[in-house]
Amino acid sequence: MAGPHPRFAQPFASVALSSPAPYLLAVLPARWGSTRFPGKPLHPIAGKSLIQHVWERCQQCSRLDEILVATDDERIREAVIAFGGNAVMTSSRHPTGTDRIAEAVRAVPHATHILNIQGDEPLIDPALIDQLAETMVHDPSLDMATAANPLDPADPAVNDPNVVKVVIALNGRALYFSRSPLPFFRNAVPDLPVLRHKGIYAYSRSFLERFVTWPPSPLEQAESLEQLRALENGAAIQVVVTSDASPGVDTPAQAREIERLLSFSSIGKNS
Repeated sequence: MAGPHPRFAQPFASVALSSPAPYLLAVLPARWGSTRFPGKPLHPIAGKSLIQHVWERCQQCSRLDEILVATDDERIREAVIAFGGNAVMTSSRHPTGTDRIAEAVRAVPHATHILNIQGDEPLIDPALIDQLAETMVHDPSLDMATAANPLDPADPAVNDPNVVKVVIALNGRALYFSRSPLPFFRNAVPDLPVLRHKGIYAYSRSFLERFVTWPPSPLEQAESLEQLRALENGAAIQVVVTSDASPGVDTPAQAREIERLLSFSSIGKNS
């Protein structure tokens, strides 16, 4: 289950009594085209499509009011409807998943908060999704929330540019995200882990609508990380530190590993 790393305390602010009732919408962006893995959302894993695994994880959450798949491909939409899900068609020209989500949420005008849950995270912890939702609802000053899990500074992933790292302030707000090792340990600091950023986000609706009107920012273009656009424009991003280190699926080989993990988990439950 997801839970904060003991080093990081993240108290919630109180909600004003006059705040409108929150409506939490989870959106799963799922596009067909992928240079490394075309058709990834419909790839079968342990008898179900990848996107169905993620959908079912979201259904286990207690804080979500609605779940929606945002796709650019009719095959994905039809598959989602076939397993009982909800899907909306979006443009195939969106440069980022965030732009796709911003289009999709127009269909749900009463949503006050949006959770961007990647459609390639079949093992995402429902408790982490709920924790992000609670973080946004309990602190109206936040624009965004995201998550990270600790890594040992000696882990090879620290130097992997495909693994995004984040550093945070003492209050849990994000200071910077990078593909480079972050922080650089000139001096050893006991109990200071490297934080691996997880690609899950929660936004206030008003912030999401502003975000997609901004052009790509310089740091975003340098690192190819769109969350840097938010920081460069002064956004307040809370980082939930979690023990959830569930892997995503970027390649067919990773899909096979996920299937192995799911099969092992199923055997364990039945034994």
